[in-house]
Amino acid sequence: MRVAVCISGRGSNLKALLDALDAGAPAQVVLVLSDRPDAGGLALAAERGIATRVLADSADPTAWLAALDGASVQLVVLAGFLRLVPAPVVERYRGRIINVHPALLPAFGGAGMYGSRVHRAVLASGARESGATVHLVDEAYDRGPILAQARVPVEPGDTPDRLAARVLEAEHRLLPAVVLAAAEAGRPVPLSSPLPLEPTLVKESACRAP
Repeated sequence: MRVAVCISGRGSNLKALLDALDAGAPAQVVLVLSDRPDAGGLALAAERGIATRVLADSADPTAWLAALDGASVQLVVLAGFLRLVPAPVVERYRGRIINVHPALLPAFGGAGMYGSRVHRAVLASGARESGATVHLVDEAYDRGPILAQARVPVEPGDTPDRLAARVLEAEHRLLPAVVLAAAEAGRPVPLSSPLPLEPTLVKESACRAP
């Protein structure tokens, strides 16, 4: 499966995905798109020999479609991409665009909910757990059908940065699992079982104050 990854920043989820897709994997990242020419993930892609493209106007569907169609992309992955995908692109690739979000949707999603804003909102709500969600993309932010989630505990005394680090670890496991499942099925599909917690996260949860 030929995969395009869309980023706006350093590309840590891109790196996790690339690390998971070895030479024998059923999916391959063939293109990295960004709305920012200084996004760190572009350099990572170039180092791995992957084609890159900067979208001068992320609202222009023509540039999107030229890049995606030109690379014969079969799956589009939004991995820390902060812009809304233009409606004509969603329509052309409907059911083949996924996004990873740093919270348990449908809570803490929507326009303006990204990065530390999400984690501050989770902590302010008093929620006892957070996590990562991978979902299909439609014309609205964070609204498409959920494919998979990974849950992590909210620990006593958490700060937005501490919670963000815990959630990011979950994202780095969840996104490759969903992409590999999509490659094996030929299309994005829900994960058949919840993603287990990593041992470090299990240990953290067990040590929570009563």
